Amino acid sequence: MSTAIGPYIIDNPVILAPMAGVTDRPFRQLCRKLGAGLVVSEMVTSDTRLWNSRKSRLRLDHGGETAPISVQIAGGDPEMMAEAARENVRRGAQIIDINMGCPAKKVCKKAAGSALLRDEKLVADILEAVVQSVSVPVTLKIRTGWCPDSRNGVTVAKMAEDSGIAALAVHGRTRACGYHGRAEFDTIAEIVSRVKIPVFANGDITSAERTQEVLDYTGASAVMIGRAAQGRPWIFREIAHYLATGERLPGPTLDEVRNILLAHLGELHRFYGEVMGVRIARKHVGWYLKTLADSESFRKTFFQIESAEVQHASVHEWFERRITRGAQAA
Repeated sequence: MSTAIGPYIIDNPVILAPMAGVTDRPFRQLCRKLGAGLVVSEMVTSDTRLWNSRKSRLRLDHGGETAPISVQIAGGDPEMMAEAARENVRRGAQIIDINMGCPAKKVCKKAAGSALLRDEKLVADILEAVVQSVSVPVTLKIRTGWCPDSRNGVTVAKMAEDSGIAALAVHGRTRACGYHGRAEFDTIAEIVSRVKIPVFANGDITSAERTQEVLDYTGASAVMIGRAAQGRPWIFREIAHYLATGERLPGPTLDEVRNILLAHLGELHRFYGEVMGVRIARKHVGWYLKTLADSESFRKTFFQIESAEVQHASVHEWFERRITRGAQAA
């Protein structure tokens, strides 16, 4: 099961969703290695005047990534969005993704993200400006609407197709819903039935079986995984295996989780440096540990560590104790 975004063939229909503060280069590379068919960068502001900040420079770093490199941009001004798209392509982006799905207040206050769904004329202007500004495929991420009483996802999807958008990701909640309540897939199924471009279903997809259910129900070309990948980057290979074979892939052993986590930790330290790397590693390690029983005490201890070397050593030691204890019990 594969899908195309312009000239790029996505073999595994499981895509890593862009998440600010999460889908940095180390995490994107790890998810590709573990089976994601496509990964999308953290959103970058369309205001190129702000790109000299350390945060933006790191978000714009795609060194060593596997093609196609997909970069998400966010903003509410068509000309600025077009310029941001052009500049990202100059820096190596092979797919430009437009953010009209983020529900965060600080994004919506700037008339960006999912706030744009309230202004269909502005949506059309942004889509046309960005598509016309670059020669690479442009994709779009939306929600089903601004609020439950204003689900205009189908209208926006048709506008996107008419503007030349190459693929569309839809989160099954409105902006007003945030991440509360259950995602609904009726709107996504209707969008799939009304447009010819690939549609990616997103929201509350946490397992291989759930992925199959959503694909069967909506007819979507692929699923997009966000929060479910935090601390579980192997979810991509589990889903890809299940879709290909109908069989559930065994979860990773404790040895493999340790190896994945330590490698990820090392990449975070190298990418961000000692001080920032230690701080950012805390949330990623915390997500991994939440998937493991009896880890709460170690999580609290780990969050107090100030050294990259000590972080690495403490994780290694904690896993070794658990692995040894498991071997003895066997």
